[in-house]
Amino acid sequence: MRYYSCRKLLWGLAILAPISFGGPIWAQNTTLIVNTGNPDGKLGALSRRPSVNKLETETADDFVLRETTVLTAATVTGLIVPSSSSAAIGNVEVELYHIFPLDSIDPPSGNVPSRANSPADVEIDSATRDASEKTLSFSVTQLNPNFPVLNTVVNGINKKPLNITHGEGPATGAEVEIAITFTTPIVLPAGHYFFRPEVLVTGGDFLFLSAPRPIVAPGTPIPGDLQAWIRNSNLSPDWLRIGTDIIASDTPPTFNMTFSLTGAALEETGTPGKANCHGQTVSGLAQQFGSTDSAAQVLGFASVKALQDAVRAFCEP
Repeated sequence: MRYYSCRKLLWGLAILAPISFGGPIWAQNTTLIVNTGNPDGKLGALSRRPSVNKLETETADDFVLRETTVLTAATVTGLIVPSSSSAAIGNVEVELYHIFPLDSIDPPSGNVPSRANSPADVEIDSATRDASEKTLSFSVTQLNPNFPVLNTVVNGINKKPLNITHGEGPATGAEVEIAITFTTPIVLPAGHYFFRPEVLVTGGDFLFLSAPRPIVAPGTPIPGDLQAWIRNSNLSPDWLRIGTDIIASDTPPTFNMTFSLTGAALEETGTPGKANCHGQTVSGLAQQFGSTDSAAQVLGFASVKALQDAVRAFCEP
């Protein structure tokens, strides 16, 4: 997460259940697991919930978990365009994806240049979190009222051979950071994943801001770091590489997106798909945190039952 002093101004955006990072027990027992750094001003890519006359559009970037992890919170940095005090963030949804060909039709349709190293066709269902479903809460902070980007990808998301549009040019908007709490934390085994946030903005759109690739300080490098991908509902289930397939050039640019993930690594868990996974994982949690009651409280679950449900979802093959 990035911190600002004089730049950190509260903005008149809609806020659902603001979170206080100083108080909850889970916040005192979790660490920053993924951090791609600060925006580099090169790209804003649409990542939008569907609404009247607006296609759902998804921008995703990858991350790696080295061990079984409970994800408790995230941050996402982007632009609100056009910049307006009347614009309001009404909803945030987060989805996580495996890497193709998992959860996908293989071979793919052939409608895009490549699916190698893309997000899967469909999300990990047990890892979807949505403010409208009360499985996440969020707050919004304005960082800069006039933040420029050199290029954007908003509407030019097309099947091949029309995929190269070179982007839609520069834009300026209000730079905001969305702080997300997973009110139902997410349990994932070690692996390589894609993170996809979508934001519903009344009176505007949300452009996910790029971060340097390769990652530089204050970010932490990701092993096997992949580039960002995008799709809209016309292209789905396929994805396009934002830099390689859409913007393109003799030397295509590649992008990371600006986000972070916070959570806690679990010391001892069962193996998903094995009959004893649930028992081993619950036993490991009780040993690590003192009891299942303490594990639920420390990790931010609403109840022991909620923790048990998350373990069952984790253990499913």
